[in-house]
Amino acid sequence: MKTMYRLWVVLAMLSTALTGCRDDDPTIPEEKEQLPPQTATVVEGFYLLNEGNMNMNKASLDYYDYATGSYRRNVYGQANPEATLGLGDVGNDIGIYGSKLYAVINSSNKVEVMDAATSKRLRVIDVKNCRYVTFANGKAYVSAYDGEAQIGGVSPNGFIAEIDTASMSITRTVMVGRQPEEMAVVGNKLYVANSGGYSPPNYERTISVIDLNTFTKIKDIDVAINLHRLKADAYGNLYVSSRGDYFENPSKLLVIDTHTDAVKKTYDIACGNLTIAGDSVYIIGSEFSYSTFDWNINYSIINAKTETLLSENFLSKSISDAIKMPYGIAVDPYSRNIFITDAGDYVSPGKLYCVDKNGSIKFTVTTGDIPAHFAFVYKTTIVQ
Repeated sequence: MKTMYRLWVVLAMLSTALTGCRDDDPTIPEEKEQLPPQTATVVEGFYLLNEGNMNMNKASLDYYDYATGSYRRNVYGQANPEATLGLGDVGNDIGIYGSKLYAVINSSNKVEVMDAATSKRLRVIDVKNCRYVTFANGKAYVSAYDGEAQIGGVSPNGFIAEIDTASMSITRTVMVGRQPEEMAVVGNKLYVANSGGYSPPNYERTISVIDLNTFTKIKDIDVAINLHRLKADAYGNLYVSSRGDYFENPSKLLVIDTHTDAVKKTYDIACGNLTIAGDSVYIIGSEFSYSTFDWNINYSIINAKTETLLSENFLSKSISDAIKMPYGIAVDPYSRNIFITDAGDYVSPGKLYCVDKNGSIKFTVTTGDIPAHFAFVYKTTIVQ
């Protein structure tokens, strides 16, 4: 499944119109494009995971090298020619921990573990309907729906799989709510946003809290319906998005105080994606309403220290007007360059925009289909 704020009706149309897949196609070759290099800091570059359409087996991996300015499309296919089916079906998340790169391939029910320097496959870990990944203390944690990709009926509770990053094997699992999404580690607790997105209007409305020592669920925090994004700031707060019901209950962003495990603040803004760099929370609002049959798009920023929603957008109107459908976002923690992706029509190659901290465009480049998830590569190991 793609991220759930996307319309189910659109997914149904796509799966009907795009019934072919790449089972018999040859491996897509790598493509290179020269872009302006970036000033070297601790960051060497980043991987960009392109989701690809469901049932099309078109997930792909791009890499941008800061020092040379080289942008390489489909580096996974180049590094793994024996993987004749490519990276798989729907790339849903990506992360780097130590020397390894982890790609969560949702509809292929697997986590691809690669060498972060070469993108060469090290191991494939089977995880049914896996969604997102996060890391702590030598472990990777993967959220999983544990059910078929379908709406309606009775769907099981999802689970979190703990993966030992040395052995690259699952060591423990714990049940959480239905259709768990993004996660964040604060102290010795893992917070998991539950969506219940397969059973509207009976959405979930909780964040499950896992004790990492015992790997047991210790509580559920009542928050709002249909939760999705979840990010931790430097002040013990969690920013979590509610996608609403796409009708009368709009999307919003809530703040959880992890000292009390309670909701402390609500922002009535659409939130399709977000990232945190320093004291700044960057928010892409891309919310569809079945009532108006239109999208509500915004580019908001919150000061995490004061918890103040700033009045200005973080993108200029000329740039935001050029973007058809904002989708993925990352901010370089050192240069504060903003990287934002445009999914376009969801069936064609997308675009990546690089915008500096002053709002000026540095470059744009064509990506794979539905560019979505970033993982920065550092010169030294970053403890996460």
